[in-house]
Amino acid sequence: MAGNDQNAYLLINGDSRKKIPCMFNPGELSLTLTNRWGAGGDGDTSKAETVPGKGVQTLDFKGSENGALDLTLFFDTTSEGAAVTKYTSQIVGLMDIDPKIAGTNAKQRKGRPPTVQFGWGTMTSFPCVIERLTLKFTYFSSKGMPLRATMSLSLKQYSAARSYGPQNPTSGTPVPHRTHRVQPGETLDRIAAQHFGDSTQWRLLADANAVEDPLDLRPGSVLAIPRLDS
Repeated sequence: MAGNDQNAYLLINGDSRKKIPCMFNPGELSLTLTNRWGAGGDGDTSKAETVPGKGVQTLDFKGSENGALDLTLFFDTTSEGAAVTKYTSQIVGLMDIDPKIAGTNAKQRKGRPPTVQFGWGTMTSFPCVIERLTLKFTYFSSKGMPLRATMSLSLKQYSAARSYGPQNPTSGTPVPHRTHRVQPGETLDRIAAQHFGDSTQWRLLADANAVEDPLDLRPGSVLAIPRLDS
């Protein structure tokens, strides 16, 4: 499961230093985005009542639901002679509460599992949480050791991918002291990790450069790198 540039991966808590590479790239991805529309009431179009004497009603926008990303991962350790759980357990563990997340307090019953982002090549998903995980072992050694497995993941969008605070570059923008030319495949979190040593500072870069979509940077463009203490 050694990582390389062609491997799909799961990024943990937006930290580019914490990646779980996929043993095999998935064959397909399923992205679901839902907008709610209604003619009144609770916005459920299935419950919108007809009005006597009136035709089709104009729909009102009622908001967006969190997106969903579904994928299936495959694992095979027959050539290694090791249990496939060596790899599957890394992802299963992402369903557990992460005690290192800020605000976690067991006594106050506060805590949550980490966020994840699916990445592959130049693509990185919105921040997600693992809503559902189904692990199926499909092949065993003569001693009962699991050697092959299929894992179905249902990822639920955790936060809005485009909520970065002030967008006006003249409003509260930190003063830059160096620049960075975007290379193919780079994302804001990776650039933040390179310059600040902390990938979670990508929001600072987004605000400083009025970036609307941090997952769609144009190669060759120049970003201002603000001072971290500003």
